[in-house]
Amino acid sequence: MASPSILCILSDDILARIRSKLSSELDRKTWRLVCRDFLRVDSACRTSLRVLRTEFLPGLLQKCRNMESLDLSVCPRINDAMVAILLGRGSVCWTRGLRRLVLSRATGLKSAGLELLTRSCPSLEAVDMSYCCGFGDREASALSCAVGLRELKLDKCLGVTDVGLATIAVGCNKLQRLSLKWCMELTDLGIDLLVKKCSNLKFLDISYLQVTSESLRSIASLQKLEGLAMSGCSLVGDLGLHFLGNGCPSLLVIDVSRCDGVSSSGLISLIRGHSDLQQLNAGYSFPELSKMFFRQLKDMKDLNSIKVDGARVSDFSFQIISANCKCLVEIGLSKCMGVTDLGIMQLVSGCLNLKIVNLTCCCFITDAAILAVADSCRNLLCLKLESCNLITEKSLDQLGSCCLLLEELDLTDCSGVNDRGLEYLSRCSELTCLKLGLCANISDKGLFYIASNCKKLRELDLYRCNSIGNDELAALSSGCKKLEKLNLSYCSEVTDTGMEYISQLKDLSDLELRGLVKITSTGLTAVAAGCMRLAELDLKHCQKIKDSGFWALAYYSRNLRQINLSNCTVSNMGLCMVMGNLTRLQDAKLVHLSNVTVDGFELALRASCIRLKKVKLLASLSSLFSSDLLQTLRERGCQIRWD
Repeated sequence: MASPSILCILSDDILARIRSKLSSELDRKTWRLVCRDFLRVDSACRTSLRVLRTEFLPGLLQKCRNMESLDLSVCPRINDAMVAILLGRGSVCWTRGLRRLVLSRATGLKSAGLELLTRSCPSLEAVDMSYCCGFGDREASALSCAVGLRELKLDKCLGVTDVGLATIAVGCNKLQRLSLKWCMELTDLGIDLLVKKCSNLKFLDISYLQVTSESLRSIASLQKLEGLAMSGCSLVGDLGLHFLGNGCPSLLVIDVSRCDGVSSSGLISLIRGHSDLQQLNAGYSFPELSKMFFRQLKDMKDLNSIKVDGARVSDFSFQIISANCKCLVEIGLSKCMGVTDLGIMQLVSGCLNLKIVNLTCCCFITDAAILAVADSCRNLLCLKLESCNLITEKSLDQLGSCCLLLEELDLTDCSGVNDRGLEYLSRCSELTCLKLGLCANISDKGLFYIASNCKKLRELDLYRCNSIGNDELAALSSGCKKLEKLNLSYCSEVTDTGMEYISQLKDLSDLELRGLVKITSTGLTAVAAGCMRLAELDLKHCQKIKDSGFWALAYYSRNLRQINLSNCTVSNMGLCMVMGNLTRLQDAKLVHLSNVTVDGFELALRASCIRLKKVKLLASLSSLFSSDLLQTLRERGCQIRWD
């Protein structure tokens, strides 16, 4: 007779303590697959759940009774009927302690289901309804039943009007964080009603709303407001910023980027009233910032982040910032005119704590500027140098010597970057994101150094690096095991052999293979079988892949949520297999599929309409599809983009 397992003497409490030592979700997943006892304890201990497939929801929620956070944003077609099932007799224990609910893109959920859900969750404090295109005033009224709500996101809920916002403000008057970004039907009246009822607001996002300075007059009365985002509010003028400057005594963070109607004088009046601001984003709002604005920074001793992207600046600007903003950890200068080597050297001479520097398209800076940054900012974490063509291997040598904590580096379209530079850069062993797109002077040799030394790399962009071939992918597959996102688009030397190497990257979730004309069904089959966690895949213009490759994709890649098959040679049968079998697919681009007939498109779309949220199709097909199919797609919340 077999001796009993040692696991029999371990109590649930001990097993729970063992589970608590597992830091990563992948480790916890492996742990709960060991035996039923581990699975039972894991279910009892879980406080958060992110579900991909609707059919598993009832069983999971019955087991996970201590749920505090539930994310259904990637679970296709949550609707009123499903909510009724989830809240059926004997399965409501999971709602008692639920505090956070993510329903982003849950386009099938209407007012009845939402009201049932909110009434069943008495502890609900945070709800995310972003990008729910069917969310309107009725749904807002249903949501107002969550009287304990502290945080709410309604980004791009295009059907919400002032009436709906008013019902939420009255019912959820304890709100502290609210995002209304892109809610285009809201006006000054709605914002005024909100402010009167929700006086405890600490963060408010009204970006891209068609509101005027009158809304800022109302918002200025919020005594506890700490953060305000109003990016893209084109109807707001200097008067609105003046109201804010005289109000909101607790304001610490302000975003006035892309506000076309304001000027430097308005911004000055704003910051003059808030010298304790910590973060200021004024990007792409001002063609030029006045000297008076920069002089005003003398009083902002606590400022740790400033973004003035798109503005004309001068060496004087950096001199003021360097002398006064000693706490600065982030600066955004993307597409700024007037950025010089001298200006950057002045900046970093005083701002030694900088961790994030964005110099995108500052095309006149040279190695001298980057040498100064690397030498002064030893704790640098993120550096963006896209299109800085005067940067050479000297800069990368200094970064590799001084900035050993560097995690993210963008060298896109930097023509001065070469293999020797990458060798120097490989000393930055903490790199997690490296962008080298359009760097024509790098080859397998340079990338070999990166693959050998940057073991923590999670994102690598090699877009149009034409000298990169299979040898580099071999080095990547053995050296960068944690790689999650890889862009090989238009790397024309990559073949099926390279795909064999890619298939060894088990954590890969986002792969771009656009324009790889040498890969065939054999290569795609290898990737599909090896990269089981793949969620996003771009195969546009991969014209040598035949149906056998797409069949393999349909069989193995069950986690795919987004795919681009435009300009591929897939047939009716292949397309139907992909669209029908990929049960988590939500976004598909299907333009210029010359081997697919109208009937083939119809069958494929009917097979996937229950879960599709976005589909891109050739405009000429719009008049050929049956009205029944188009109506079905729209009723299920699928957005059709005609190209």
